[in-house]
Amino acid sequence: MAPPSEADENDPLVPIVCSECDTASRVPLAELAETIERHNDHRHDGDDVAQVDPDVADHIADLIARELGFLDG
Repeated sequence: MAPPSEADENDPLVPIVCSECDTASRVPLAELAETIERHNDHRHDGDDVAQVDPDVADHIADLIARELGFLDG
């Protein structure tokens, strides 16, 4: 995976993982989609292998669900 660039010091870093390559990296949020797409295109013939760390993705999904009121009892 590509090393983090110097896009913006304030841009949060998002962890991405690739189970096939056994790699992990942190990339600026602004470059997230492009970095994952580029990695998957070049290393895995476009298959969706590299992804946002699943624990982080689950946490974000929970935050969104709470914000939208889906988890209210």
